[in-house]
Amino acid sequence: MEGKSYVFRVLSANRHGLSEPSEITSPIQAQDLSHWVAPIVPSAPGRVLASRNTKTSVVVQWERPKHEEDLLGYYVDCCVAGTNLWEPCNHKPIGYNRFVVHGLTTGEQYIFRVKAVNAVGMSENSQESDVIKVQAALTVPSHPYGITLLNCDGHSMTLGWKVPKFSGGSPILGYYLDKREVHHKNWHEVNSSPSKPTILTVDGLTEGSLYEFKIAAVNLAGIGEPSDPSEHFKCEAWTMPEPGPAYDLTFCEVRDTSLVMLWKAPVYSGSSPVSGYFVDFREEDAGEWITVNQTTTANRYLKVSDLQQGKTYVFRVRAVNANGVGKPSETSEPVLVEARPGTKEISAGVDEQGNIYLGFDCQEMTDASQFTWCKSYEEIADDERFKIETVGDHSKLYLKNPDKEDLGTYSVSVSDTDGVSSSFVLDPEELERLMALSNEIKNPTIPLKSELAYEIFDKGRVRFWLQAEHLSPDASYRFIINDREVSDSEIHRIKCDKATGIIEMVMDRFSIENEGTYTVQIHDGKAKSQSSLVLIGDAFKTVLEEAEFQRKEFLRKQGPHFAEYLHWDVTEECEVRLVCKVANTKKETVFKWLKDDVLYETEKLPNLERGICELLIPKLSKKDHGEYKATLKDDRGQDVSILEIAGKGKSASPLKVLCTPEGIRLQCFMKYFTEEMKVNWCHKDAKISSSEHMRIGGSEEMAWLQICEPTEKDKGKYTFEIFDGKDNHQRSLDLSGQAFDEAFAEFQQLKCFPVADRGRLIGGLPDVVTIMEGKTLNLTCTVFGNPDPEVIWFKNDQDIQLSEHFSVKVEQAKYVSMTIKGVTSEDSGKYSINIKNKYGGEKIDVTVSVYKHGEKIPDMAPPQQAKPKLIPASASAAGQ
Repeated sequence: MEGKSYVFRVLSANRHGLSEPSEITSPIQAQDLSHWVAPIVPSAPGRVLASRNTKTSVVVQWERPKHEEDLLGYYVDCCVAGTNLWEPCNHKPIGYNRFVVHGLTTGEQYIFRVKAVNAVGMSENSQESDVIKVQAALTVPSHPYGITLLNCDGHSMTLGWKVPKFSGGSPILGYYLDKREVHHKNWHEVNSSPSKPTILTVDGLTEGSLYEFKIAAVNLAGIGEPSDPSEHFKCEAWTMPEPGPAYDLTFCEVRDTSLVMLWKAPVYSGSSPVSGYFVDFREEDAGEWITVNQTTTANRYLKVSDLQQGKTYVFRVRAVNANGVGKPSETSEPVLVEARPGTKEISAGVDEQGNIYLGFDCQEMTDASQFTWCKSYEEIADDERFKIETVGDHSKLYLKNPDKEDLGTYSVSVSDTDGVSSSFVLDPEELERLMALSNEIKNPTIPLKSELAYEIFDKGRVRFWLQAEHLSPDASYRFIINDREVSDSEIHRIKCDKATGIIEMVMDRFSIENEGTYTVQIHDGKAKSQSSLVLIGDAFKTVLEEAEFQRKEFLRKQGPHFAEYLHWDVTEECEVRLVCKVANTKKETVFKWLKDDVLYETEKLPNLERGICELLIPKLSKKDHGEYKATLKDDRGQDVSILEIAGKGKSASPLKVLCTPEGIRLQCFMKYFTEEMKVNWCHKDAKISSSEHMRIGGSEEMAWLQICEPTEKDKGKYTFEIFDGKDNHQRSLDLSGQAFDEAFAEFQQLKCFPVADRGRLIGGLPDVVTIMEGKTLNLTCTVFGNPDPEVIWFKNDQDIQLSEHFSVKVEQAKYVSMTIKGVTSEDSGKYSINIKNKYGGEKIDVTVSVYKHGEKIPDMAPPQQAKPKLIPASASAAGQ
């Protein structure tokens, strides 16, 4: 009923019954609601102002909303500037229009906004605050400390002290000193204007009196609290020969087991100059001092290592001169040896312009913080060699003209922080790395797949070419011969395929006038490259001779010509056959055989349409020696091929050893053999007759002696004799010592295991390969074994590391190849292939010799088939 007051209570119920009633409400009067207006959400709060508080908190204040009916409070949101990621700062409404937001990141920048809330709901967001950086509010600095007497002449005292630990967020402008005589009540001002250095000489003192001092620092916020009074200093002249105390002990680069300590030189040096320093330390509240350095250091800094993490230490410094060790410095403040969380180090790099720099970040900075860069812990002030750039919380030290003078230890410290500092050692290797990166940026090069090279085509045309890794459509290039640029013409046909990066120049006629230096220059944006090829002297003669040869070959092949020149072989009937191949013949072409320039009559002329011409010599003897010619001729031209058959020079190769399952075989390969020749084998100068133990045999090309089931008696010197009717030729071999032992071991191995099963080489490799630098070497062979053998390549008896430069292929377990792309002089050496299965195998050595382009090909013996060395079978196979 309207006008009456009521009270209320509430009971809750479940299936077991009713609860106790709630507390009774306050009386409330019933009213007529016909004129009542429903409440609405509040309007948005007004202007939001954020201000500095501490290193991790900000004070946020705002204007109340214009409509704040039945307001319950406010919610504050924050966002890191530039992210638009808003997070709530409070989880319950606050009733005041001021709130301290804690837990923020030092040095980070934030934005704030506020919402009002009542029983109906929340208001719109307020306008956002200005961006604010989280750092401590500006206050007066803390007090200086560590007041030390540095010198006294009986009328004045020189004092030093340490800067306050906290600047108050603004640079310190200077210091005020007060003094008084001991037991006097009043303090007297020493300096009426602030003194900037942390050292000051106080004049006008009374000799023999005791004095004490206190010091206060000043910044923009005002004068801070003064220090505690110093200890009592007696005004009497210092005359000791040893130096006075070092002072201003500071620490940087505090890590888990080390720190760097710095100090200033004594003001009083004694009767001779200071020559060095000792550094002592001990655990806080411990007994004896421990000396860090057993010999003095001339530097005014020292890195102290091998400290225990988590322990607190104090330090002192003692200066030394020729008269001895001076007074120790004041004991430093305690230092906790432990790396600060989030410790950062100096980084070295190269910027986009190719400038070398050392960089350091510090998020704990305040407005009063400053970066101080040092070399050897001396502040850098050399504008000619260095440039310092600091933006926000990042600072860089640039090396203007980097060279070996810049090597050394660099350090950086940040003032008005909790000891943020770091160092970096710039050694020769690091400087070389940075300068290489700088050069790549300042002078970018176009990488080349292939340097400038040449190749000779038919007709004697010479092609000069190179290939770049990549060329853009805007790339340009120049061909220069002997410092003169040449352009595309009939003489020099130049073109560039930018898709493949190939630039080439083809010269149809290469002559004596073309000797010189050939260069290609490429420009592509900022990048450029150059490659040169020197064709002078022997190098030019080689190209010219090859070009002229190819030109003559082309002209020769325009008419009837020999596709293969005369050579000889031996038929199954032991007849010597002279063979040549002809091409581009016609019916009118005339072919002739000549011996010693006299027409050699044959039963029938060869059929030129077959392309093969043969001349048989049934039984070669001395009367058949001479110069043989084959000639071709028609109206288009003529060609001739010459082969000399003569008994001059060596007729047999050196004796070689071949082991077989039956024993040891000695072989001699002969270049020619006639029925007039007589041969003999001797052992220890005694003639050998063919028997079951020593069998003698051979063919037109080879003579051999088979020693069956060899024993110790078969050791010794073996001689093979050839008598051609005029001269006696001998070939000898000493089959004793190591030579016999190796051959006998190989025979035993072959005897135990069939040759057909062990790993071996079928298609032979040469014993020597000579190749020009830059070419591709491919060594290919065929291997066999049952089971399939394992194949391993070695260089100078070391495993070859496979790469793009070295590649090995094994196909179908028998076709083996090793490829070396772009050989260099470093690729010269002994290469070996091991072919082995459980029954044993072979090792074959190949000597590779690389010579530079333009050099004379090294004089080497003609390549022969490489002789394999036996590899013993595995122990498991030997037991089978």
